Amino acid sequence: MLRRWTALLVGAALVLSLFVGMSSAQTRKLTLPDIPNPKVINYPHEVGRFGGVHVRAQLGDPRTFNIRVAQETSSTDILGLVFDGLVEQNYITGEIEPALAESWTVSPDGRTWTFTLRQGLSWHDGKPLTVDDVIFSFDSVFAEGVQTSSRDTLTFDGKPLRYRKLDARRVEFRTEKPIGTFLRVIGTSIIPKHKLADALAKGGAEFNRTWGLNTPPREIVGTGPYTIAEFVAGQRVTLLRNSKYWKVDKAGNRLPYLTRVVYLSVPNLDARRLKFLAGEVDYYPARPREFTEFKAMERQNNFTIYDGPETFSSEFVVLNQNPAGVKPPKLAWFQDVRFRRALNHAVDRNTIANQIYAGRASPAWGPLSVGNKLYYNERLPRYEYNLARAEQLLSEAGYRKGSDGVLRDAQGTIVEFTLSTNAENNDRVSIGNILRQDWSKLGIKVNYAPEAFNTLVGKLTGTFNWDAIIIGLTGGIEPVTGKNVWLSSGSLHMWWPKQEKAATPWEEEINRLFSQAEGEVSQEKRKAFYQRWQQIVAEQVPIHYFSYPKTQPAVRNTMGNVTPIGLQGVIGPIDTLYYKQVLR
Repeated sequence: MLRRWTALLVGAALVLSLFVGMSSAQTRKLTLPDIPNPKVINYPHEVGRFGGVHVRAQLGDPRTFNIRVAQETSSTDILGLVFDGLVEQNYITGEIEPALAESWTVSPDGRTWTFTLRQGLSWHDGKPLTVDDVIFSFDSVFAEGVQTSSRDTLTFDGKPLRYRKLDARRVEFRTEKPIGTFLRVIGTSIIPKHKLADALAKGGAEFNRTWGLNTPPREIVGTGPYTIAEFVAGQRVTLLRNSKYWKVDKAGNRLPYLTRVVYLSVPNLDARRLKFLAGEVDYYPARPREFTEFKAMERQNNFTIYDGPETFSSEFVVLNQNPAGVKPPKLAWFQDVRFRRALNHAVDRNTIANQIYAGRASPAWGPLSVGNKLYYNERLPRYEYNLARAEQLLSEAGYRKGSDGVLRDAQGTIVEFTLSTNAENNDRVSIGNILRQDWSKLGIKVNYAPEAFNTLVGKLTGTFNWDAIIIGLTGGIEPVTGKNVWLSSGSLHMWWPKQEKAATPWEEEINRLFSQAEGEVSQEKRKAFYQRWQQIVAEQVPIHYFSYPKTQPAVRNTMGNVTPIGLQGVIGPIDTLYYKQVLR
């Protein structure tokens, strides 16, 4: 998913014997009147107080309230508080823990997994959550026409995950081979059968439209810590505390603490900054270049900015190689690895790191962040900024720069294409200007046209009508969770998605590497497959990466349980945040 291809720190080890999943967060038995075995959260945090309205700002409105088809963070950041999966990831350790499922077992051959639901779970409308909802949720993943990235991650060697109901609380999953990363991919959101079955029965197209932005909030029910109370287009989404949530703190108090969470819709990053400095929002993911300035303002403005690790998220430009979206001669240019390598030598990563990120960034040569200590490949080929080398590669590929300074291909056609990004993201817009200037030095005519994020996503995942786009993805420790991006059949294989057969030998090799990696129990052995994958991506450059910037979350000092020691610099789950003094 865009800005969302998920996962984070310790890989899930598959033990080929009976294994019972136990939550590292659950250390003593607590009960609730309706849930005999709630999940007890014992992160290094305080017992909070209830009440208050927590406000954040995001770029633009959500695109959908249907978690199954959401692919952009403007939707998923909100919906992640409304829906849950069978398992979830500990935001500090990266370990996979029980969620809606209280435990699981795996067979000795590693091919059969059985999950047991917690008792007493209910949807926001009071209806009980059952195994039938779990079965329906996975049915929706594999239903024809449903536009979901989950299908890619839950398909193994071209064969979909098999599943069946065992009894009132247990569901069984089967795979053709042991899947060492199974717990990393099984956490897809569980959705309510009683609300969505009719839409799915009418077909994928109808289901994809269901729970759009015009849906009455009361119709959208999940099991998460918050319900959707209000959506005002262009202004805000308001979430209300779920009083029947299935998690408790270490004192047995039912989470979450905050009464409301509000996401304000803002037009760009500068507006989000201003909202924070004006005291209108409680949290701001500050940009690297703002770190020093914000550090000087901490005491006066009553907030703290934290010096976090490198993000796992990536920013990059991708060229469209999809015949369904781009026609000759552009298609021939973009499919020519020499052309792509030439452009990569004209990506000035040092200028991007210094001007956009104030030096608080590491140059990116491949798809994994330097922060990924388990799998990062330090030996990738590096495309240093070198316009002379770029011109040499273009000349070897038959391109000629005339006396007029214009680059033409071997047939004499002027090399010209459109570059775009989401206009709301000022940093990406600035990066685009750097790219346009440097690529223009090669004689390429670059038409720069930033546009709305949701429009951009529609082109990437729908019409395929684009040339080059600057965009980003979130990432994680276990790359197979990004199968929707890296498999040639993947729905988010951006440069040419949903290929019936791999278009190139190198894409076919990546397919094989990911198949081998997901079937490998040993994390160390998976590393060899991931290292080779990174090498191929760096050599073939379907994506031109820029930098991996550091994270620097800024948070009001009125907030309690802020623990920015987790992965990717996040400040902690919203369901454990609280106001030290409830003022609003």
